[in-house]
Amino acid sequence: METFSLLLQGFEVALQPINLFWALVGSVLGTAIGILPGIGPALTIALLLPVTISVAPTSAFIMFAGVLYGAMYGGSTTSILINTPGEAGSMMTALEGNKMARAGRGASALATAAIGSFVAGTIATLALTFAAPAIAEIAFYFRPADYFALTVLAFTSMAVVMGTSRVRGFISLFLGLALGLIGIDQMTGQARLTFGVPGLFDGMELAVVLVSLFAVGEILYVASRYRKNSSEIIPIRGQIWMSREDWKRSWKPWLRGASLGFPIGALPGGGSEIPTMLSYTLERKLTKHPEEFGKGAIEGVAGPEAANNAAAAGILIPLLTLGLPTSATAAVLLAAFQNYGLQPGPFLFSSNPQLVWGLIASLYVGNAMLLVLNLPLVGIWVRLLSIPAPQLYGGILVFATIGIWGVANSLVDVIAMVIIGVAGYVMRVYDFPIAPVLIGLILGPMAEQQLRTALAAGQGNPIMLVSTPLSVIFLTIAALFLLAPLLLRRLRANA
Repeated sequence: METFSLLLQGFEVALQPINLFWALVGSVLGTAIGILPGIGPALTIALLLPVTISVAPTSAFIMFAGVLYGAMYGGSTTSILINTPGEAGSMMTALEGNKMARAGRGASALATAAIGSFVAGTIATLALTFAAPAIAEIAFYFRPADYFALTVLAFTSMAVVMGTSRVRGFISLFLGLALGLIGIDQMTGQARLTFGVPGLFDGMELAVVLVSLFAVGEILYVASRYRKNSSEIIPIRGQIWMSREDWKRSWKPWLRGASLGFPIGALPGGGSEIPTMLSYTLERKLTKHPEEFGKGAIEGVAGPEAANNAAAAGILIPLLTLGLPTSATAAVLLAAFQNYGLQPGPFLFSSNPQLVWGLIASLYVGNAMLLVLNLPLVGIWVRLLSIPAPQLYGGILVFATIGIWGVANSLVDVIAMVIIGVAGYVMRVYDFPIAPVLIGLILGPMAEQQLRTALAAGQGNPIMLVSTPLSVIFLTIAALFLLAPLLLRRLRANA
C-alpha cells in the first residue's frame, strides 16, 4: 500500500508540465537515435551530460529514461525496413521483421513491435515498481565487505560476459580501473597517475571518458568503414494495424518476452542481447507455424521486441537499489547520477523519493507517449534514414567537442578526449568491449573505498572480506563466472 501511495506521488511529479515536456523530448530523441544505425542510448546520454547541468535532476532523469525506452522502440524500425538494427537488442527482430516487410507485411511487423514494446515495457515497469523498494530495504543491511564483494561480482561478470574474449574483457576492465585511480587519493592525499599535470589532480572527468569512448571512438570506427552505398528502404505497405490473426499470434510472445527480458536485464552482463536471442529461440520452438520462421513469422518479431523493452526496465533495478550498473547504458546513467552529486542505492529512496518515484512514474507516461509516436508516425521517422552519414557523424563530433570544452574550459580535458577517443577506436577495431572500461572507472573508486573500510574495521585482517554470508555468496558467484566456462570446456573435451 505504501508503494502505491509513493507511486501516486511519483505521478504528481511526472505529470507536471515541465516534466511532461522533458519526457517528450527524451522519447523523441530516443526514437530518433534508435532509428539511426550506430547511435545508441549510451552515446546519446553521454553527449547530453555536459548540456543538462542546468536542468533539474528529476527532469533530466525523466528525459534520460525517455531516451532509453525510445531507443528500444526506434531500433525495431530499421531492423524491419532496412535489415540494419539500430540497437544491439534489435538484431533478432531483423531476422523475421525484414522478411515480413519484403513480403508486404511491414506494417504488421512495425505494429506488433510497437505494441509489444508498450505491453512489455508496462509489465516490466510494474515489476520495477514493486521489486525496487524491497531490494532497497535489503541493501540497508549491506556492510563494506558486502559492497566490495558486489563490485567484484560486477567486475568479473562484465569482463567475462561482455565481448568475445575474457582476456580482452579483463584488459578493458583494468584500463577502466586505472582511469578511476587518476587524481588525489582521498585517504592519503597522494597524487596518483597524474604525471605532474595539475589538470588531472581532481581525477578524470566521467563526461570526458564517456563522450570519448562512445562518440569519438564510435565515429572514427564508423567513418573508417563507411561505404557510399545507401541501404534499400522497403516502403510500408498495408494498414498500420494488426489483423485478428496477428493479435492471436502475438499476445503470448509479448508476455513470454517480458518474462524473459526483465529478470535477465537485471543481471550483471545480462543486457538486451541475451533475452532477445532466448525469446526468438523459444518462439521458434513453441510456434504452431514453424514453416514461417525464416520467411517472416510474426512471433519472431513480437517476442524479441517485448524482451528488448523489458530488459531496459530490468537494468534500472540494480542501478537504483544498489548503485550497480549492469550494462553500458546503466553505467552512463550512474555517471549522470554522480554528475548531480547523487549516489544510487538504498539511501536514494529515502533521501530523494521525489526523483526516484517521479522517474518510475515517468516510465509509464513515456511508454504511452512512445506508442503514439511510433505507431502512426513511423513514416516520418523513416525519413531520418536519408540523412547522409558523413554530415550526421561530423555534427555529433562537433557537438561532443563543444560539450567537453563547456564542462570545464580545460585544454587537458580536450586532449584527454582525443587520446581516449583514439583508444576507443582501437578497442572497437580489435573487438575490446567498452562496457568493462566504464564499470571499472565508475565502480573502481567505490570498490577501493569499501575494501579499505572493511580492512580497517578488521585491523588489516583479510578474513573480514568473507565475514558475512552475503560477501561469501557474491564472491562465490564471481568465482563461478570465472571458472564455470573453463570447467565446461574441460568436461566437453573429456566427453
